[in-house]
Amino acid sequence: MNALLVYMLKAAIYLSAFYSIYSILLSRDTSYARNRIFILLSMAGAMILPCFTLQNVKSLDFQFFGKLLSDVLISGKEGKAVNPGSGLAALTPLQIINILYLTGVAIFTSKLISDLINLIILIARQKKEGSHIIRFHGFHTAGFSAMGYVFINTRLSPEEADEIIRHERNHLKRNHFIDIIFVEIVKAFQWFNPTVYLFNRSIRAVHEYQADQECLTSGIPVVNYQSLLLNQVFRTNTFTLTNSFSNPSLVRKRMIMMTKKRTSSLAGMKLLFVIPVIGFVFLIVSASGKSMSSASNNNSPATAQAVPEGSDANPFVQADEMPVFPGGDAALLKYLGEHSIYPEKAKKNNIQGRVVVRFCITEKGKITRISILQGVDPEIDAEAIRVIGTLPDFIPGRNGGKPVPVWYMVPLTFTLK
Repeated sequence: MNALLVYMLKAAIYLSAFYSIYSILLSRDTSYARNRIFILLSMAGAMILPCFTLQNVKSLDFQFFGKLLSDVLISGKEGKAVNPGSGLAALTPLQIINILYLTGVAIFTSKLISDLINLIILIARQKKEGSHIIRFHGFHTAGFSAMGYVFINTRLSPEEADEIIRHERNHLKRNHFIDIIFVEIVKAFQWFNPTVYLFNRSIRAVHEYQADQECLTSGIPVVNYQSLLLNQVFRTNTFTLTNSFSNPSLVRKRMIMMTKKRTSSLAGMKLLFVIPVIGFVFLIVSASGKSMSSASNNNSPATAQAVPEGSDANPFVQADEMPVFPGGDAALLKYLGEHSIYPEKAKKNNIQGRVVVRFCITEKGKITRISILQGVDPEIDAEAIRVIGTLPDFIPGRNGGKPVPVWYMVPLTFTLK
């Protein structure tokens, strides 16, 4: 499996584990600062932890491991090979998934950049010298804050505007906008994962709880503040990058939290459960990562076999960077298809089948140690060995930044159909 997809799947597992902890143990507490730190560290940790894994020091059976290329069909009937790797229609399911994933990343990244640009334009057009208050009209929201500015709707009365400005300044004081940018970046890469949207909702809720608490602590009566909130609740539709005062999806929870009894400091002890849970998830992800890598013969650095560097006697099963044929896998498939010859004797005897050839690509990119892992017939096997032996030099594989020998496997299917 593609290394990027493996990494993102591992990150998704960590995100789900961290959110489960937050939802079950912390989400109903009023320790807002702690919850905010936990959410941010959870999302950062979910993106970092997949880079670490437990190494398998047990020696592997090289016969069944190494990079495995797609089949090359050698047609005896037509006298030429059919290259399944050419053309859009020949995309493998994994390649299609990879394209869909990267398309999603591009869409969400574009949306993030677009919102930032729109905010910058709004600030440039509406800001006044020496003021961090920007008056606007046209957005269906009472107010929001971003990039060090408070945005207030011109339809508000002076009293309403003052209260909302006080609320939004609390967001600015705590740098909530930076949190949102970080979450949106993670969401761009984890757009397929429902958990990232739950985290996004949770961090925004915590932001509002903190800003509400500051306002109430300053002396605003709870009833008046809740009334102001309800008056604005159905008028929100603005940038996804901002904390909107009148976000209707959070109103009910905010009103509950305003009057909820403060959480005891001892509640922080619940964080001790994080260590064993994450340790367990780390073991599961490490094991599943090895399984995914071995099953699909990917180039994940987590599955690189630790062998003496620069030793052709013990080629790597996987390496941080796998060897690359000049022009990529499609060019390799094309080369093998164009240079393979169906043996006449095998055609006369109606012999066909799939040959799996294993060979080593040295630190210098040379082809050595060609062998048949799965044979069909001496004539066909010999042809498979011959064509592999004619391959030009590869770009060598690397592990830890150094060139290393790596096993490679190619299936050649000889067919008379």
